[in-house]
Amino acid sequence: MKRLLATILTVTLMTPALAFADGHLDSEKSVKEAIQQYWDARNNRDHETVAAMESDSGMYGTNSDGSFHKPVAKATADDWKRNMVGDASNMRIAYTEAAEVADGVVYARYYAEGVVGTADNQTPYRTRVTNVWVKEADGKWRAKAMHFSRANYGGTHQTVSSDFDD
Repeated sequence: MKRLLATILTVTLMTPALAFADGHLDSEKSVKEAIQQYWDARNNRDHETVAAMESDSGMYGTNSDGSFHKPVAKATADDWKRNMVGDASNMRIAYTEAAEVADGVVYARYYAEGVVGTADNQTPYRTRVTNVWVKEADGKWRAKAMHFSRANYGGTHQTVSSDFDD
């Protein structure tokens, strides 16, 4: 009888925890969908959607090129159009995880992989991505921070002087 009660108690206590595990909350599901929408927009060169998915108060960014963290900035569709050079229209994301860390704040991490560069100079690219998404006043989830950490097929990035250029 004690065993049965212990089992019932364990199941009763564990069930709510499973409901709140990664990706089960509506906020986490919504952010995972927003991440896919964001990358679909980048792949389709939909500059307006990409810019609109960044926080209205700006976004913090860190690139995988070894450069310093970028200051908070609000990019426009024109900014994205100027900066999306070459062919980066085939990035895939995988293993997306999301966890609500506070009301209206979701931390997400995933991998992005594809080929980048111009038609005559393409390079395989793989990166680890971490994001912070916030639910803004209009009820939409927007990226507040993005950090890309190069996953160079087992290699590491060697710092060079241009890493420190803005």
